[in-house]
Amino acid sequence: MKILKISGWAVLIILIISQFTRPDKNNAGDVAFESFLAETKPPQEVKEILFSSCFNCHSDHTVYPWYNAITPINYWLNDNILDGKEDLNFSQWTNYSTAKKDDKLAEIMKAVEEKEMPITSYTWMHQEADLGHDQIREIIYWATQLRFEYSLKPNTQ
Repeated sequence: MKILKISGWAVLIILIISQFTRPDKNNAGDVAFESFLAETKPPQEVKEILFSSCFNCHSDHTVYPWYNAITPINYWLNDNILDGKEDLNFSQWTNYSTAKKDDKLAEIMKAVEEKEMPITSYTWMHQEADLGHDQIREIIYWATQLRFEYSLKPNTQ
């Protein structure tokens, strides 16, 4: 019983001390996705979907929820953000070649159509990010139009 009590106190002390360590925040400000929005010109409905369902994990700017103040949750969130930005970073959109932009748009279309994005762990706490059929259709329509525009451009970068 004494070992259990000592172990409990040790875990509590470790949790308290760990609250003083945090990963760096992903916070480049709103400028992080302005060039993407300027280039792709999404309609207002699509822009709202991007803000509520995509940009937190797929850009250089995250609006953090209250529970990000809790270690180790903040490390788990940070890992999700880093993984998301590795797959697609809207803040780096202008650095992508035309062919890569087309590929990313195709991936977006597939991911939303198959309900792989946004990920379930994100929509648990952000129910507004869960895409309905009309929102999915809007994203696919916008991405299809954009892919057509990119197909008319030479492959740059």
